[in-house]
Amino acid sequence: MSLEWLIVGGGIHGVHLATRLIEQGDFSADELAIVDPGDRLLERWRCNTGVTGMTHLRSPGVHHLDLAPFSLLQFAKDPSRGGDGELAEPYSRPSLSLFNTHCDRVIAKFGLAAVHHQDRVVSCLPDKQRVLVRLAKGGWVEARNVIFAIGMSEQPYWPDGVPQGDARVQHVFAAGFGGWPTTSDERVAVLGGGISAAQVALRLSREGHRVRLVTRHAFREHRFDSDPGWLGPRLIADFDRHKKTSRRREIITKARHRGSVPPDVIRPLRRALEQDEIIWEQQDVEEVIPASDVVYVRYSNGLVVEADRVLLATGFTPNRPGGAMLDSLVESASLPCADCGFPIVDETLRWHRRIYVTGPLAELEIGPISRNIAGARVSADRIVSTVKRRDRKRRIRLADSAVAS
Repeated sequence: MSLEWLIVGGGIHGVHLATRLIEQGDFSADELAIVDPGDRLLERWRCNTGVTGMTHLRSPGVHHLDLAPFSLLQFAKDPSRGGDGELAEPYSRPSLSLFNTHCDRVIAKFGLAAVHHQDRVVSCLPDKQRVLVRLAKGGWVEARNVIFAIGMSEQPYWPDGVPQGDARVQHVFAAGFGGWPTTSDERVAVLGGGISAAQVALRLSREGHRVRLVTRHAFREHRFDSDPGWLGPRLIADFDRHKKTSRRREIITKARHRGSVPPDVIRPLRRALEQDEIIWEQQDVEEVIPASDVVYVRYSNGLVVEADRVLLATGFTPNRPGGAMLDSLVESASLPCADCGFPIVDETLRWHRRIYVTGPLAELEIGPISRNIAGARVSADRIVSTVKRRDRKRRIRLADSAVAS
């Protein structure tokens, strides 16, 4: 198989990049492929958002996977959809159901299901003209360009002292998660202090379980996961002036509201706490100890509480995604990385002559919004613009050659 573009990752970023390359880069669907191990595109997105009980996105309605800025908002006005509760104010935030249905529409419009290869990339061998990509199921794919659209979803964070391997202690974002209560009225300890932990606790409470939410810090209320100013020149201009990647990393870390909860989630959470529907404890967990018929949670102050199961909603490890495959590529192709391990790329998000990145891998260039839906759109702007410039130069060279002959 020989392609113009191979996109590694079928999540939010991978799907949006594919739509932009087809619509604005003038490539046909036959010229690209999306490699992702999920049963369908956006599989991890659907699993992770579904398990939390999320009702509406944190992002505004103009952040979606289609091209036209108001595509999702116009879709929401379709009389056949009913419309009640589809958009939440402020910022016309879409319901998860609306957003997912709109994603399905985008995938169908551009024929992306047909270019999804349910597989995993295990190695890449780039040179000046192409990239040879080896797949886990066997065989090689040749592509003129590769985009790594890899997220953090395959590396959920397990705190120290929390054992893995017990069915009663699970991370809600682990692949194949099957730790949701199977009987009524279970005692469930939820560990984590951000939006996902709050949503999981609320879902468990609604389903009739006795919930204990354990956080290391007080609730941090922020509407978005970073200041909206990062979407425009107000904040990104200063970020761009800093050329040292160490300084950029410091800015990103400070700008992100990690472990925060937006107002529309914290309000029902506080009501649940006031009505004793959820117990909240601000504690450092020292150890989780599964016993024969109970799970003990020991805090750093020595207090021990009992639960029938423990669910972690502690986010993802901050390490560079991509695992051994990307580690090998960095070493074999001598790709530049910052001290934090993340790629050093140019303004067009090019890491190598034939390799581009988006999502977390592009954050030292895009900034704090790089991982989210808005970051996918900004990254696509950068990548597609260089494709257009390259094509324009090629046409000029062909025209000059025709005149000379």
